[in-house]
Amino acid sequence: MALVEARGLTKVFRRPQKDPGLRGALKHLVQRRFKDFRAVDGIDLSIEAGEAVAYVGPNGAGKSTTIKLLTGILVPTKGTVAVDGHQPHVERIVNARNIGVLFGQRTQLWWDLPVRESLALLRDMYSLSPTFYKQRLERLDDVLGLGELMPVLARKLSLGQRMRADLAAALLHQPKIVYLDEPTIGLDISVKDRVRQFLRELRADGTTLMLTTHDLGDIEDVCERIVIIDEGRKIFDGPLKEMKDQFARVRRMHLQLASSVPLAQVAAVLPETEVAQGDGPHSVTITFDRFTHTAGQIVSAVLQVTEVGELHLDEPAIEDVVRKVYAGELLRESV
Repeated sequence: MALVEARGLTKVFRRPQKDPGLRGALKHLVQRRFKDFRAVDGIDLSIEAGEAVAYVGPNGAGKSTTIKLLTGILVPTKGTVAVDGHQPHVERIVNARNIGVLFGQRTQLWWDLPVRESLALLRDMYSLSPTFYKQRLERLDDVLGLGELMPVLARKLSLGQRMRADLAAALLHQPKIVYLDEPTIGLDISVKDRVRQFLRELRADGTTLMLTTHDLGDIEDVCERIVIIDEGRKIFDGPLKEMKDQFARVRRMHLQLASSVPLAQVAAVLPETEVAQGDGPHSVTITFDRFTHTAGQIVSAVLQVTEVGELHLDEPAIEDVVRKVYAGELLRESV
């Protein structure tokens, strides 16, 4: 049996329907009207132990609601869900010991306590031995640099510092599965790279990861499988490479040239690309298919015409990829 198993998972919220203003509020007190909203609509999901799965979609797609159903915070309206053989919303304590959770917009630190005390409370809640706790803290400190944060009150932490402390709190008890919502938001590049490396090590050690993020770098560095949802429905579930090959082929390179060169001259050395004027003087934007040209080939071709000062390569935003996947699904449904 898979570590996470969901069948027909559905969550419906009732939203009040009332007219604006005081009159609308008074009318709603007497004559209540509601409208059902399906945040999650019949999702089937199976995740094996040791998998790292990216769970993505546009804002409002149902990602956070799904995570709350899997963690037991919410009760499904319909369908079934089991995590390590347990129903999360029924066996809450058992489930809590098996999972780690990081919500980017929420914290599990005690707001008016130093980070050290918050972690110590979590140690006691999970009944961790002093030896295990010490070893685990040392491991997390190597990655997250916790030493400077330990005496600081949680409410005094910056966003990046809080994310580091919350990551430590989520991973302290060495859970079987970790749900991560925007785990690298607010982190500088060096810490972000260390966190991604640590997540890869967790995956290699058999920890199951479910990652929701808008950062394509997080997805590419950590996950091999991607699940995309939109309007509460699953629209893609497969290897990350397959999704990128099908829906994320186009790249845009922005080049600052050393001198003014006619666009036609640049286009002449770059067949099967689109060459356009950039935002500033002596700048061009080149759109290309990564299966036809590599970034290195683009630069080498431009160097035949003129020297290149600066360059920037745009990676496709995950929202754009989702739109392309969704458009493809609609096309298939209409055929």
